[in-house]
Parts: sequence; C-alpha cells; structure tokens
Amino acid sequence: MKKRPKTTIALLAVLGLLVLWLVLALLPKPQGYEGDNPFRRDEDGRPHIIAHAGGNMEFPDNTLEAYYNAYSVDPDVIMETDVAMTEDGVVVLTHDLTFDRKTNLTNAPVEETKYEDLMTNEVNFAFENEIDEDGFNKTGDFIPYETYDGRSVTPLDVDYPEGVEPRHEEIFLATTLEELITAFPDNYMIVEMKQSGDIGREAVDEILRIMEDLDDEYNTFERITLASFHRDIYDYYLELREGDYPELLFSPQEDAIRRFYILHWPRLTLFFDEPVSSFQVPPSEGAINLATRAFINAANRHNIAVHYWTINDEETMRELVELGADGILTDRPTLLKEVIDDYYD
Repeated sequence: MKKRPKTTIALLAVLGLLVLWLVLALLPKPQGYEGDNPFRRDEDGRPHIIAHAGGNMEFPDNTLEAYYNAYSVDPDVIMETDVAMTEDGVVVLTHDLTFDRKTNLTNAPVEETKYEDLMTNEVNFAFENEIDEDGFNKTGDFIPYETYDGRSVTPLDVDYPEGVEPRHEEIFLATTLEELITAFPDNYMIVEMKQSGDIGREAVDEILRIMEDLDDEYNTFERITLASFHRDIYDYYLELREGDYPELLFSPQEDAIRRFYILHWPRLTLFFDEPVSSFQVPPSEGAINLATRAFINAANRHNIAVHYWTINDEETMRELVELGADGILTDRPTLLKEVIDDYYD
C-alpha cells in the first residue's frame, strides 16, 4: 500500500480542523439569561435609555431626584446606580467610597459614616468637589453642582410624577437603595457594588436581604441585575447563584468580558458559559474596539444584552443606535431620548 504524501495528510488535518471549527461555531450557545431578556433592546429595535447614576449632567448623580428626572424623560428608563454600605449598615447610592466629592463633608469614608447622621444633618449631595486619589477633598473647597449647560438646580426643578412631593425644597438628600426600588416599582435597574473585600460581601448580603424583603411586592429578583468591577465580588455573585439565589441576575467583571471578547473572534463563544444577563462595556478599551456589530451579535446569541457606557455626545449615541446596541448609559437622558426618537418615531 502506498503511503499518502505528507502534504495530503496535512491537508486532511486542516480540513478536519475546519470542519470541527465549523461545528463548534454553529452549535447552540449557552444562554446567559433564560427566557426573554428585558435588558436587550425592544422588539422594534429601540435601545434602552439607561440613566447613568440617574443622569449626572442633568441632576446630581445617585440622588432620588435625578432618577425622577430620568423617569420624566422616559418612563421605561433603566436605572443605573452605584451603592455602598454605611457604618450603620444602610446601603446608599454613591459612586465613591467617600462622601467628599458630592457633599460638604471631608475625610468621610462611606463605611465610617452613619446614614442617620447624613439625614439628621441634612447633608446636601449636590457638590462636584475635587478629590485626591484616596477620594478625599483635595483642596478643601466646596464646588456647587451645575448641569451640563451651567445651571444650578434644586429638587423643585424636577418634573415629579403625579402624587410625588419633593423630599426637600433646597437639598438633595442621601438616597437609599430601598428608596430607589420602591419609588420605581416597574423599572429595571443595574446596581453596581462599589465596595470589595469583607465589607463588600456584607453589603451584597444586605442588598439581598432588601431584595428578599421587597420581592413579593416589587419583583426585585426579576428586574434588578447586580454589577461590580471587583473580581472578588463577581466571584461572590457566582457563588450565590450556585447556592441560595439561582435567580440572581448580574453582569460580569472585566475578566469575563475580556474572555468573551477573545472567544468571539474565532466564533468559539460556545465555551463561554457565564450566567450573566448583560455586559456593561465602554465602546473601546485601549486598542480594543468593543462597539462592533459582531460583538453585539455574539453576545445576543447567548441572550446577553450589550450596554455601552458612558455616552454623552450625540455622534456616538447615533453610532451605537445604528450598530444595534441593547442599551446606552448616559448622563444626559434627555439628549439620548431625542436621538432615539429621531430614529424610531
């Protein structure tokens, strides 16, 4: 029997690998979310307006008033917020781990400050102070908040739903996660845990307690997805999902997104089985372009929504709408609403 030439054997091996690759590329993908994913774009193709911290360029971020403003722009808005737990165990809305940037407090770590004191002293969350790398007030000056077009605002400037009264006429008070959930019983939410380590896990436990207590009336486990940039907190989400909270929704930490991005190039995302409902990503990260139709389509095949942050210019908003983004996080929900309406109305 004649031996096959080495070139023929090599060619057959290559063809075999191509067939294997084709099979793997075409196989059904693991579903990050079972059923209709409400975090994906609407049936008519409209992307979700996601109010980043409520819309920080229209009202002070992570205040209840900012979210009421976003709701007045679009009643179906997805609320995105950042949270941390205070010394007395209250989960409050805050982007930073100190209160120095947003208030007239100084040297005020969240975990060393009592929510009770914030309310008793009517601390105003309407500043934009300069902070150092540790999150503390850099200059000692207090810079009042202004909108994107240089206006000062008060809680009275919000267009509240019928029957809702301002909490205060002049001050933007601290806001708790529980207040946000109960104020908007029908809106979907993205809740990002800012703390890590032991305090972060304790804060997550408190979030879950709140969600459990409110679930019967507010369907918290159906409409809230958790997030975190911290690997240890994301690993805790996975642990909770495997344990007592199989219904828990969350988005992945950047390591998982990086792995998905690498796998999507050779169409091998079959090997990505993270149980996540959405990705929150920037349009680009260094030289990596995440704002592509291929990336969005690959995620959607896993029933994972793709949300882009934080987009405040009209040109980029339009590019993402045309690409088919599932949602766009913005500090300017009014502008994004105008852009989307221009496409779909």
